[in-house]
Order: sequence, then C-alpha cells, then structure tokens
Amino acid sequence: MTHSSSLPLTARNSSVVGYIVGFSLAVLLTAGSFILATHRSLPPETAMIVLGALAFVQIVVHLVAFLHLDFSRGQRWNVLAFCYAAFAALFLIFGTLWVMHNVSIHMMSR
Repeated sequence: MTHSSSLPLTARNSSVVGYIVGFSLAVLLTAGSFILATHRSLPPETAMIVLGALAFVQIVVHLVAFLHLDFSRGQRWNVLAFCYAAFAALFLIFGTLWVMHNVSIHMMSR
C-alpha cells in the first residue's frame, strides 16, 4: 500500500519551504527576545516596548506561516473569526483587569 498526496510536487515543496521559513523566523524572534530579556542591554521601558514589538511580529509570523491566514477572498471568514476571537479575548482580559482594579480601590478605602 502506498501513500500518495493530492498536491503536486511543486505545491508540496513550496509548502515545506513556507514552514521552514516560518519556523526559522519564529526561532530567531524567540532567541532575540530571550537575549534582550537576559542581557539587559536596554532600559526597562525600552526593552518592554521592543519585546512587545517582537511578540507582535511573532504572532503575525505564526498566523501567516502556520495558519495560512491572509486577506484573500477565500480566507475572509477565517480572518473574521480570528478578529472576533482576538476581540473577545482582549475584552475579557481588560474587563477583568478593570474590575480587579476597582475592587482593589474600594477595598483599600475601608
């Protein structure tokens, strides 16, 4: 019994190259973040901004290289679902922080 793929050889090779490039970028971004955090070569405020930027770039790399999200017509519903999930997660995180901050303020006044 042989295993066959429905993709032509060139499509499989380009897919493998995309995964290798995505993996390489992810490793480089992770290593850069690790080095930045451990060597303390920048002031803390600047380091946090750079780490946030590196994290955002890594999220984009993962979405494009591994989840294959793009703005093509065929991916429209996937992008919309991702945007909704991101909005819901941010809403929950910031809502929780807001509630905890208000609880802290009211408890400290007593």
